[in-house]
Amino acid sequence: MADRPVALFLPTAAHVLLLLLLADAASRSAADTNPGDLASMQALATALGADEALDWSASADPCTAWVGVACSDGRVTAIQVGNRSLAGSLTADVRNLTSLVRLELQYNRLAGPLPSLAGLASLQVILLHGNLFSSIPPDFFSGLSSLQAVFLDYNPLAAWSLPASLSDAAALVNFSANSANVSGPLPDFLATAFPGLDHLGLAFNFLSGPVASAFAAAPFRSLWLNNQLGPSRLNGGIAFVENMTALEELWLQSNDFSGPLPDFSGLTNLRNLELRDNQLTGVVPRSLIELKSLSKVTLTNNLLQGPVPVFPDSVTVDLVPGSESFCLKSAGECDDRVTLLLFIAKSFGYPKRFAENWKGNDPCGWLGISCDADGNITVINFSRMGLNGTISPDFGSFTSLQRLLLPNNNLTGTIPSALTNLTSLKELDVSNNMLWGKIPSFSKNVLVNAVGNVNMGKDVAPPGSDSGSAPNGSDSDPAGSVDESGNSNGKASSGSVGVIVGSVIAVVTGVSLVGLVSFCYYKKKLQNSGRVQSPNTTVIHPRHSGSDQDMVKITVVGSSMNGGATASESYSQASSGPSDVHVVDAGNMVISIQVLRNVTNNFSEENILGRGGFDFGLVRLAPDGKGCSVETRLAGTFGYLAPEYAVTGRVTTKADVYSFGVILMELITGRKALDESQPEESVHLVTWFRRMQLNKDTFRKAIDPTIDLDEETFASISTVAELAGHCCAREPHQRPDMSHAVTVLASLAELWKPSDPDSEDSYGIDLDMSLPQALKKWQAFDDSSHFDGATSSFLASLDNTQTSIPTRPPGFADSFTSVDGR
Repeated sequence: MADRPVALFLPTAAHVLLLLLLADAASRSAADTNPGDLASMQALATALGADEALDWSASADPCTAWVGVACSDGRVTAIQVGNRSLAGSLTADVRNLTSLVRLELQYNRLAGPLPSLAGLASLQVILLHGNLFSSIPPDFFSGLSSLQAVFLDYNPLAAWSLPASLSDAAALVNFSANSANVSGPLPDFLATAFPGLDHLGLAFNFLSGPVASAFAAAPFRSLWLNNQLGPSRLNGGIAFVENMTALEELWLQSNDFSGPLPDFSGLTNLRNLELRDNQLTGVVPRSLIELKSLSKVTLTNNLLQGPVPVFPDSVTVDLVPGSESFCLKSAGECDDRVTLLLFIAKSFGYPKRFAENWKGNDPCGWLGISCDADGNITVINFSRMGLNGTISPDFGSFTSLQRLLLPNNNLTGTIPSALTNLTSLKELDVSNNMLWGKIPSFSKNVLVNAVGNVNMGKDVAPPGSDSGSAPNGSDSDPAGSVDESGNSNGKASSGSVGVIVGSVIAVVTGVSLVGLVSFCYYKKKLQNSGRVQSPNTTVIHPRHSGSDQDMVKITVVGSSMNGGATASESYSQASSGPSDVHVVDAGNMVISIQVLRNVTNNFSEENILGRGGFDFGLVRLAPDGKGCSVETRLAGTFGYLAPEYAVTGRVTTKADVYSFGVILMELITGRKALDESQPEESVHLVTWFRRMQLNKDTFRKAIDPTIDLDEETFASISTVAELAGHCCAREPHQRPDMSHAVTVLASLAELWKPSDPDSEDSYGIDLDMSLPQALKKWQAFDDSSHFDGATSSFLASLDNTQTSIPTRPPGFADSFTSVDGR
């Protein structure tokens, strides 16, 4: 085969020029790396030992030639050299890399003190675990506003506490510092500052003290607090766990946690629960045994009581019955006497002293328990045992009891009337406690000693007392206290700064909206025997002394927003009937208590729509120059107070949103905000409502049984319930504005509006007017007629308050004062 000719192309001048330009551009790109970053990286190369271990040559450009370094537009954005056998240190030069996003140095042998990373606002990931760093500066986390993941585990750091500057990293998702010598108490901000924190790992450290109740609202899926090493480890109750519904892993083993296990029914994602090697007491709750998501649980080496729990075969269980205080060594029911005594211990918070001494299935001879020859309990002596909590009515079930001795403890609440049923009782000693209320009527043969209880005989709980729940470590919303005169939190000073103008406006307006929805809803099922319809502002005055006993004076005020004509007429009760009441077009109605008593059949139970407490006491207006938050003495009604208000006394519109949420819950359930007739765990409506709202079936049971519940109605109630839950969020920033509540309820008002607004079922409400229109009308009326300049100026400064309230009509109750409001 003949050779083929070979074509030879010689470069032209243009080609040569292009090649030179490309080469120059490449060299210029390297040379254009940010000079500050270049200098810092060269210093870091020497300090880390990477110049030799990773061939980070000073003559090469970091962005193009150094392994594990990434750049963008000439700025260093990532240093990723984990597990590379580096044996140097990390110097402060790293702070000059202001575009750094990832710093990954894990599993090396880096030593010396960590430098501050303050100001690296772009930094998202810090991986320093598995090194030999010796200390961490207090400002290490300052200004790290983009930080999402921190791993400092397994470093021999000098003792340090988690600094408050860590809260700058609001976007934090993972924080892990296991075996890093973290000391001191667990700071509250870990539970409140990071709405997206998924994993918190602080095991094998030196943390101490109780876990704050704020952790109940934390969003963690994984929480590792196990194996604290100091002489004083984490302790106190674990009731905060009950509402951490996102948890999948909870490791609390090898600490000093005490008290009972909480209700686990809401933790539907919990897979791994590690509680062994603590001092937990009480009965293992069925909510844990029946938790479908559970795959592993460890309980060995506590002081658990009652029957041995039997978990499903699908659960890996670490539980040695002999290490606990169970009544039996294997599964089986406890003796009835043991079961009753455990009910009594529950009201005291399952004291550790009882759990340590109450072992076996025969209570005779237990600490504080004496029996006769037949095994009947005759004496219960709990004198000077440091007991907290309340006196359980279950004491009344020991029919053979002759002496009940509870002196010199810290018991609160009242003496249960069930104790009067003890026919064999000869002596009851409750002296030197903190009891209150009247002493029940015991037989004259019973010697009752109640001295040393300064509030005994008074019908009102003393300030600061916890009269309704046992000290079992459960997390409950603060409710404040009331003194004998009815003032909140002690005496209400007449000279104290007035507050809550915006608060009253938001809550009362919200109540008006809810009233509209509830009336429209209930009109579908309730038909009253008689109605008073007078859509104009109508005042029905009660009879006064000296007036005609057969006459009731009715004043009808015109609906003009600037004030209209007033017409007064007198009607004879003997002769006037429904036809005498004139029905006109628009307005409000105020009715005297006597008339209300008549039309409700003396407030008959059959006419009650729901049950609640008594729209808060009125307080004076705040002075000019105040912002939307002011401080005052605690004022309000038990069960409605937002947690932050009850603790700090600082009022914002978000506190009123919380109160409004409680009102919504009352309307949905027909229950009071605080109901002492309920079991201890259900006394407070908000905490009970949260539990019932966790799934559809339990929520249906929580709805007022008087409501005719079909799917359409259930959907509407579910919407209101969701709003109520958001309004009653523990943290103020998690609650919506009242404008959001108006938006939600407005759609429901349209949905349940009667098809014939002119029918007599409308109760005189102008249902053709939308809620925003009604609000504007109320605001215009108030602004033009009843608010002076100072008040209007104050209202304008309240950012979160957009509504107003209708004032009393002219001529109504001129002598009415704030005392009457209370």
